[in-house]
Amino acid sequence: MYVYLMENIKALNEQIIKDHVEHLRELKKQGKLVLCGPFTDYPGGMVVFLADNLLEATNIAKSDPFIASGYKSFEIRTLELADEDNNYLI
Repeated sequence: MYVYLMENIKALNEQIIKDHVEHLRELKKQGKLVLCGPFTDYPGGMVVFLADNLLEATNIAKSDPFIASGYKSFEIRTLELADEDNNYLI
């Protein structure tokens, strides 16, 4: 599981938001989107998603219109899920 954290670089417009939402819908359709959303206390947001490896994850993040068009910068992180199924990694 991967996360790309985005930070705003320039003001968004309606079209780039629509393009980003379409990107998210495509990830959902492919069964890759886990969750996403903007931060309420920081100028940016995140996308949590599934990918086979870091290269695929990076390509997915770079294909987000927010990033590809230069509206947001990003950092990618690998996330190990902690839940009841794995006893919260104990």
